[in-house]
Amino acid sequence: MKINQLEKMIVKYFTAGPAAAGDPLAMTAFMELRAALERGEARAAEPDPASPTGWRVNAWVKQGILLGFRLGDLEESTAGGFSFVDKHTYPTQRFTAGGGVRVVPGGSSVRAGAYLARGVVCMPPMYVNVGAYVDEGTMVDSHALVGSCAQIGKQVHLSAAAQIGGVLEPVGASPVIIEDDVLVGGNVGVYEGTVVRKGAVLAAGTILTRGTPVFDLVNGQILRASDKLPLVIPENAVVVPAARAVSKGKGTEWGLSLYTAAIVKYRDEKTDLSVALEDLLR
Repeated sequence: MKINQLEKMIVKYFTAGPAAAGDPLAMTAFMELRAALERGEARAAEPDPASPTGWRVNAWVKQGILLGFRLGDLEESTAGGFSFVDKHTYPTQRFTAGGGVRVVPGGSSVRAGAYLARGVVCMPPMYVNVGAYVDEGTMVDSHALVGSCAQIGKQVHLSAAAQIGGVLEPVGASPVIIEDDVLVGGNVGVYEGTVVRKGAVLAAGTILTRGTPVFDLVNGQILRASDKLPLVIPENAVVVPAARAVSKGKGTEWGLSLYTAAIVKYRDEKTDLSVALEDLLR
């Protein structure tokens, strides 16, 4: 089925609400979408040079994912001696050596409806949720999360305990975008539709949300999300955790400061050397 035909079917059955649960064609449309997501042919967001962020959000894909939850029935399953109960429309994915995805033993899980390209490495325990897209050569390290519909580029390193937030509701909300060659440090959190451009480095402990101002110390400007656009981290920016003084009320009296983030430099040869990934581990 062509993508444009699939889109029309998904929108039709999602709009039908609970009535779609009794229609076998609704399940057929959802299963087509799930398979297309796993092949990387359908995406919750995709590059679009005409968009202000360079990305277009495909709301119908997220509608289809939500449709899958509506159509699903609770089902029991087991894995490694553990028992689980989840919607039967979203089982755990299984991989083969021919697919080129490396899933190291130790409690990792990839939900059906996610795409992992050849060369992706999954270090245990980690989790990739439905609708996520993880491109070639990316490493998802221990205790890392790739949330629903997040888009992860090529040769990205999601370090230990990194959290890439998911988004299914509201349907029009933008997923998190991590472009190619980004290093996401340990315990980093990227949420609420933030776009991290190619080659950026997020130092350990950095948190980025729609409400996080990012102080660009190199260019002397403050980056913020707007009503219409998410927070966008520039290409090759090196971002670290920072603090800003509270300038009003009791905060001043008590000497408080609030969390923020700062761009302290842009990548150079020295930075590239310090963040280079070891090919032998892949």
